Amino acid sequence: MEDPPPSRDLRHYARGTQFRLTLGALAILFGVGGLLIYFFYGAGGAALGVLCLVIGLLPVLLILAALWILDVILHRSHES
Repeated sequence: MEDPPPSRDLRHYARGTQFRLTLGALAILFGVGGLLIYFFYGAGGAALGVLCLVIGLLPVLLILAALWILDVILHRSHES
C-alpha cells in the first residue's frame, strides 16, 4: 500500500504566498514606477517619486508594526 501524502500547513503556505505577492507588488511599484518617472522626468523626478512612494508607505508600515506588536503582546499574555 502507498503511504498517505504528508499533511500541509495551509496557513504557513498562505502566509508565504501573501508575503511573496506583497514583495512582488512593491518591486513592480518601485521598479516600473521609478523607471517610468525617470523616463519622462529624469533623475531628479525619479528621486522625488521614490521619496514620495517611501513616505506614502510609512503609514502602512507603522500600522503593520503596531498590529505585530499587539500580536506579540497577546501571544505572550496567553502563554502565561
